[in-house]
Amino acid sequence: MKIITTHKGSDFDALASLFAAKLVYPDAKPVLPGSINANLKTFLSIHKDLFDFYSPPEIDYDEVDTLIVVDTHTWDRLDRRMLALEKKTDLRIIIWDHHTRGDMQADEKNIKETGATITMLVQEIKKQKKLITPIQATLFLMGLYEDTGNLSFPSTLPEDAYAAGFLLDRKADLNILSTFLKSAYSKRQKDILFEMVQKAERTQLGGISFSLSQLDVNGRVQNLAMVLQMYREIVNVDVAFGIFRDTEQDKCMVIGRSGVDEINIGLLMRSMGGGGHPGAGSALLKGVNPATIQEMIIELVSGNQLSSVMLSDVMSYPVVTVEQDTLVEEVVMLLRDMGCTGMPVVDKDENLVGVISRRDFKRVRKSKQMQAPIKAFMSRNPVTITHDKSVVEAAKLMIKHDIGRIPVIKDDRLIGIITRSDAMLYFYDLLPD
Repeated sequence: MKIITTHKGSDFDALASLFAAKLVYPDAKPVLPGSINANLKTFLSIHKDLFDFYSPPEIDYDEVDTLIVVDTHTWDRLDRRMLALEKKTDLRIIIWDHHTRGDMQADEKNIKETGATITMLVQEIKKQKKLITPIQATLFLMGLYEDTGNLSFPSTLPEDAYAAGFLLDRKADLNILSTFLKSAYSKRQKDILFEMVQKAERTQLGGISFSLSQLDVNGRVQNLAMVLQMYREIVNVDVAFGIFRDTEQDKCMVIGRSGVDEINIGLLMRSMGGGGHPGAGSALLKGVNPATIQEMIIELVSGNQLSSVMLSDVMSYPVVTVEQDTLVEEVVMLLRDMGCTGMPVVDKDENLVGVISRRDFKRVRKSKQMQAPIKAFMSRNPVTITHDKSVVEAAKLMIKHDIGRIPVIKDDRLIGIITRSDAMLYFYDLLPD
């Protein structure tokens, strides 16, 4: 027997991927975990007859020879009944997931960092020329939109947009999307949000506005992620975290939301045993003091994956400099031979005194000026940056001052230079491993 399943606390991407996989593997039984989010529950209460699925207790796991897992590949994220399959030696496992981290060993892996898992399955459906109904197209688009923030999250790829276009062409109903993707907002959620806002504190971490809220809650509260997103918008910060402690069960739900590329929430949450995407993620920690979690989050954000890459990792060195009394004519020839557009200018003691760039040469209008020292045309008081800063901070300085290169300083000495090209290579992930 073949079965298809997905993660606990299923969202629309999980449900959409489950039924898209059913089209790809028509002889498999879709098994939906017992715990699903509130929006999904509302959707299925109306559309359940259109989507036939099994519950975990209905499956005889001794009969399962093929397990197809979508939108996760971590054993602990599956319904606990599925753990009976983990020790089966003759089990074939097939994975479809847009999360790169997981502990499931599979015979077939379809893993790619798209905005949503449903994107990959839609590509496969299109490839196999499978027919889909308007309601299937609608469900698939709901999953895609939910995980990509209506194609607005930084994790969104061109493939996601192409998949959305394909689904709209298959008559996906945007009116249904707008109805069911609206988060339920109960009095309890409103009270939690009000308390969070009352206690809100904003700080700056490496140029990023940041807020962390810690709150005790009793029992399960639906859609805390939506509450945190609203909190981030109201407090108006780049990054927000919520630590919600269930005092009865001694566990903390940690939820994060980011509106900037510099902070990858999914990456941070994975280091805490959870997961997610660049803009959103969560983790469940049991028996851990909230104060400890708070310290952990601040440490992780302060050393996030972009800011933690120092300039010394990406800057150009050794630095070719030119002495301030060198003739303009000689500097022009040097730049031409090196194939660069500028360089730092130093005095006889190798102290940085300026920067010369192609822009500065526009002031050289007479031939006799070619025999003048370069210090007559260089830009003085150059913008510099220390070696322990991040590429993000260097890029901000380039934008602020409209410059193409920044000398890197350590102990008042010039040790390197970071250029627009260095920054572009870094931000577009073109650096060698």
